[in-house]
Amino acid sequence: MIESGVADIVPRAALLDKLKEDRPLRIKLGVDPTAPDLHLGHAVPLRKLRQFQDLGHTVVLIIGDGTALIGDPSGRNSTRPPLTQEEIEVNAQTYMDQAFRILDPEKTELRYNGQWLKELGFAELLTLASNFTLARIVERDDFEKRLKEDQPISLHELLYPMAQAYDSIMIDADVEIGGTDQLFNLLAGRELAKKMDKPQQVCLTLPLLEGTDGIAKMSKSYGNYIGLTDEAAEMFGKVMSIPDELMVKYYRLTTALPVDEIDTIEAGLADGSLHPNEIKRRLGREIVTLYYDEQAATDAEAAFDKQFKAQEIPDEVEEFEADLTPNAEGLIYLGSLMTEAGLATSAGEARRLIDGGGVKIDGITLNQKEYHVEPPQINGSVIQIGKRKFVRIIEAR
Repeated sequence: MIESGVADIVPRAALLDKLKEDRPLRIKLGVDPTAPDLHLGHAVPLRKLRQFQDLGHTVVLIIGDGTALIGDPSGRNSTRPPLTQEEIEVNAQTYMDQAFRILDPEKTELRYNGQWLKELGFAELLTLASNFTLARIVERDDFEKRLKEDQPISLHELLYPMAQAYDSIMIDADVEIGGTDQLFNLLAGRELAKKMDKPQQVCLTLPLLEGTDGIAKMSKSYGNYIGLTDEAAEMFGKVMSIPDELMVKYYRLTTALPVDEIDTIEAGLADGSLHPNEIKRRLGREIVTLYYDEQAATDAEAAFDKQFKAQEIPDEVEEFEADLTPNAEGLIYLGSLMTEAGLATSAGEARRLIDGGGVKIDGITLNQKEYHVEPPQINGSVIQIGKRKFVRIIEAR
């Protein structure tokens, strides 16, 4: 169960030794509250933590109200903008509200690293920093890349791995979990423990989850995310849009299915005994059930079939109040209307969508060059873009 979906365990033998001690291990995850909303990519380490909890271990969730003042430089090509204390507090509360939809609160120890990081005096900070060398810190890929590209690295960023490592010392971590992009920071915890003559933590890394496009890692900035607070139908629909080749990875990283059952699914997809569409539908139901319930998952699948399989207009459609004053010819220009309604980024894009057969009004596809409609034709009607965008146009009064 521990190894399923894991990228690496460093060192694996040390984890086996710790497990043989027959005691609850302290499993650490540190999170900086830099954004308020979580998606399935953020949930990957939380799912692994829950597995450890189910095995009887203790999860120590560290809210980085101290490290957030630095900003994790992992994977960054520029310095992170600093957060205010108010932003940190709001984001932290939102993060916890969503994280405890996955974690068992009774088996979770919640800590804030500002409790010890903000209390470090200058002399203590210097003593702590003396355990690390500049040469070692700038070995990390993102720092090395920024140096080669003549991108600035602020001095405070160099302290981030040290601060994260000190967290592990303060909470006596046995295992620290993070993405593959976090390995340098996790190893810093082992290095500091060794120099302070303390037991070293094991580093467990998880692969980054690709988004619905199947290419870039899941991110709101890429628009390829599945949010933990998405409506059930939206969540199911997004899952159905992921590439087939990512299904097994999603099963391993985002569901609570037993490992042997996922192994059976993987084998069935490989030998053709299981149909990809049915397996993807089950994936959608499993994920929705985790964050809602079985009934919500059933309803979400039915809504998906109604919208995409039967090609019907959903029951609930966003409304947009528009100025439907006609032009001199008594017509409404769809290019402007679609742009104002957020269905296109420009009139030019709207025209391209129409010419490509991607625009429907009340289920009827517009013809090429059909850029103008009469007011009665559009008032109260639903404009559909592709398979997933629907807006009902209401005349503003």
